[in-house]
Amino acid sequence: MRFDHVGIATRDAATLADLFADLLDTPVAHEETFDGMRVVFLELDDGGYFELLEPESDGTIADYLDREGPGIHHVALATDDLPGALDRARELGVDLVDEEPRPGAWGHEVAFLHPRSTAGVLVELVEQ
Repeated sequence: MRFDHVGIATRDAATLADLFADLLDTPVAHEETFDGMRVVFLELDDGGYFELLEPESDGTIADYLDREGPGIHHVALATDDLPGALDRARELGVDLVDEEPRPGAWGHEVAFLHPRSTAGVLVELVEQ
């Protein structure tokens, strides 16, 4: 597996995207509305991304922002075999948020590992 992105919850993706674009001298690589969120990806030099998540309706990110405030929401790792990665997590006793891959932003398949099994870190597995 390799680093793919860090997901950052925010109430204003446009302003944060402008800040990170200037601060990190990095372009916006992709924007979309997905699952009740505005999602903006900024591409880093190593091929990883900052993913900015702004809620457009009630849902997971809106709830997270109400509970925790803005900040890092999850860390994503890329895999070439998402079903295999989920099988491996099960073998190791890791609690899964998603038992099976599901559609994610940018047309990717994703699944999340529950933070209670990963030292409080919400881990997203991504197959591109």
